[in-house]
Amino acid sequence: MCNYIIETENLTKRFGDFISVDHINLKVAKGQIYGFLGSNGAGKTTTMRLLLSLIKPDEGAIKIFNKSILEHRSYILRRVGSLIEAPAYYGHLSAYKNLKIIAELLDIPDKKIDEVLEIVRLTQYANKPVKGYSLGMKQRLGVALALIRNPEILILDEPTNGLDPFGIQEIRKLIIDLSKNHGMTVLISSHILSEIEAVADNVGIINEGKLIFQGPMDKLKHISNNAKSLEEIFLELVGGSESL
Repeated sequence: MCNYIIETENLTKRFGDFISVDHINLKVAKGQIYGFLGSNGAGKTTTMRLLLSLIKPDEGAIKIFNKSILEHRSYILRRVGSLIEAPAYYGHLSAYKNLKIIAELLDIPDKKIDEVLEIVRLTQYANKPVKGYSLGMKQRLGVALALIRNPEILILDEPTNGLDPFGIQEIRKLIIDLSKNHGMTVLISSHILSEIEAVADNVGIINEGKLIFQGPMDKLKHISNNAKSLEEIFLELVGGSESL
């Protein structure tokens, strides 16, 4: 039986009459990179905010590490890192000093700061003011902040948004490295199919709040005999309403 480190059952969130997340059953296996794909407004960010207990569901259940997020919130969140919105930095301070502030609050040793800076490839820029960083470097620093507590799960919401090709490539390399060399489970969202294809083991496609596909990338490639490309398959799926 597959060891799901993140699992939801009929997870639902409404905002008034609008159903943002509609009875989804997400299954993320330990150690994999799970790509969460959907157009803007499909429900990706809301789902991630639910997983992090930033908002409460109207229906359904969330289990992380096989424990209910409602009953074991603190235990779970200590083991989860995330980058959901652009993190706030002290622009006049260096990357090292920004991380130092968080490390002191969490009683984390300085050696961990050096370690996460090395992981995100910012060691040589560690003492430069963050206000001079490129957007890609700021995103990598955001990942470093998420890694400071040595999480087992990393949740990233559209981490390549607004980046140039070099910045996108750096984030891709980082995500793959975290999974393959650090044993981390990564849940990453994007509205760009090629970004998910480049890094993910499994993919979930959400459309209008519904999870319409979930499975290995290879399965996605073979579900339609008519489509000639993954992009066409994706467009076929979101054009319909039936779950696969």
